[in-house]
Amino acid sequence: MNRDPLFGSLDPSAADLATLHARLATAAAPDTDVAYITMQSPIGELLLASTEIGLVRVAFQWADHDPLQELADAISPRILRSPKRLRQVAQQLDAYFDGTRRHFDLPFDMRLSHGFRREVLDALLRIDYGATASYADVALDTGRPKAVRAVGTACGMNPLPVVIPCHRVIRSDGSLGQYGGGTEVKRTLLELEGALD
Repeated sequence: MNRDPLFGSLDPSAADLATLHARLATAAAPDTDVAYITMQSPIGELLLASTEIGLVRVAFQWADHDPLQELADAISPRILRSPKRLRQVAQQLDAYFDGTRRHFDLPFDMRLSHGFRREVLDALLRIDYGATASYADVALDTGRPKAVRAVGTACGMNPLPVVIPCHRVIRSDGSLGQYGGGTEVKRTLLELEGALD
């Protein structure tokens, strides 16, 4: 093992690194604009990110872009892995996947959605657990019945999938339609909620 006369071991153990990371996270917390963690779920690894306002991003592991870079560009480059800030989010998601939670009781930071996209997200929150709505239904709920395609785009750009239930939106013919996490993930979530026959 290499040793430095002033600092001791130059080959820190995993426990030493974990302790150092915890100290840095605590010291940096007041200066952190975005905290994040990753968690395992039945639909794969999820990245969860939060600001002091609330949950700002949920991203699937196979996203075609870097969600941390997206957050750095849109909010702040001061991003730190911080399990403590996201503990409640992870607990509620675990309970949802276990089938013991039907609604999320979390504050949201909605700054990644504006205008009509934000209206669509508000409409999605009105779709009950275990139910589905068509893209046309959601367009009608926003007061813009002809904006069916725009609803699809807004669902595809939902920064908080699973928590804001864009998976509950299906085509008018009853087929699932597209989903950012993939059709099989959408099917899994709807089956979990008992929304599919």
